[in-house]
Amino acid sequence: MNDLIKKLVEAYGPSGFEDQMRDLIRPEIEKYADEISVDAMGNMIALKKGKGKGGLKVMIAAHMDEIGLMISHITEDGFCRFTNIGGIYPHTLMGSRVQFADGRIGIIYSDRITDRSKIHGLDKHYIDVGASSKEDCPVKVGDAVGFVRPFLAQGKMLSAKSMDDRIGCVIAIEAMKRLKKSPHDIYFVFSVQEEVGTRGAQAAANMIDPDVGIALDVTLAGDTPEPTPIAVELGKGTAIKVKDTGMIAHAGLVRLMKKRAEEADIPYQLEVLTGGSTDARSIQIANGGAAAGCISIPCRYVHSQSETVHADDVENSVKLLVEILSKPIEL
Repeated sequence: MNDLIKKLVEAYGPSGFEDQMRDLIRPEIEKYADEISVDAMGNMIALKKGKGKGGLKVMIAAHMDEIGLMISHITEDGFCRFTNIGGIYPHTLMGSRVQFADGRIGIIYSDRITDRSKIHGLDKHYIDVGASSKEDCPVKVGDAVGFVRPFLAQGKMLSAKSMDDRIGCVIAIEAMKRLKKSPHDIYFVFSVQEEVGTRGAQAAANMIDPDVGIALDVTLAGDTPEPTPIAVELGKGTAIKVKDTGMIAHAGLVRLMKKRAEEADIPYQLEVLTGGSTDARSIQIANGGAAAGCISIPCRYVHSQSETVHADDVENSVKLLVEILSKPIEL
């Protein structure tokens, strides 16, 4: 699975610019889907038709996009000022390398710092692309930027710049491969623009109108020095979301996830996240509403360039998703 993870996490794909991600994912899923389509938003939707009676319409969402930057203006000296695409922490930026859609690399730095105890805001940072003037700058206002950081596997600890949420995409792909039979019509949605407001999943859910929706996304880990308080740790199992700031997961779906995990001896944790939300929120409130929940992958250093997950949690997330989809969903 690491080869697939490396392929996806190192790829370019800020919110709104997911074309390259679609091109990478499509050949991985073509032979496992009955139908594949791309909607007007750019979501790639792979339908795996159910066999038998009594099945539901189920939507699985994993977002292809990553946080990034966008060029807002260029100085007379050829340096590129930028704004954020999604949640960017300024203290993670200095010295970072970034990539444009055409593969061009830039380096982020900031204006002079006189007080080292303070950090400049985004407006005081810039990207150096090697230009000497505004006229010879090879990038333009409106160009999107993704971060550059190679995939790193240290034993079972896996780190990269876009585990959020390429690891969710990997889990969806692996589940498609392993799922031999299901009573449900399953729509695997590789969604766009999650990092800027779960927009792609909202459009897809309005079109699909599912009975049940499950997002696949990362969550915070509470096992580092002075972390955000959360009862989730790396290597202790997949996390079943109960609540975040955007949604309260459907209680019946939470019970079903726990039941399927226990039946299959899959280790799990319960997640109550006090900041952030996922595509599950958009699915839950689309049209007349859906029973929605989330399988979460514990992750350290979220929204940095070294987001870190545990291989066992990834594997157990795949196993839980397959267990849920291969059997009746009774809520």
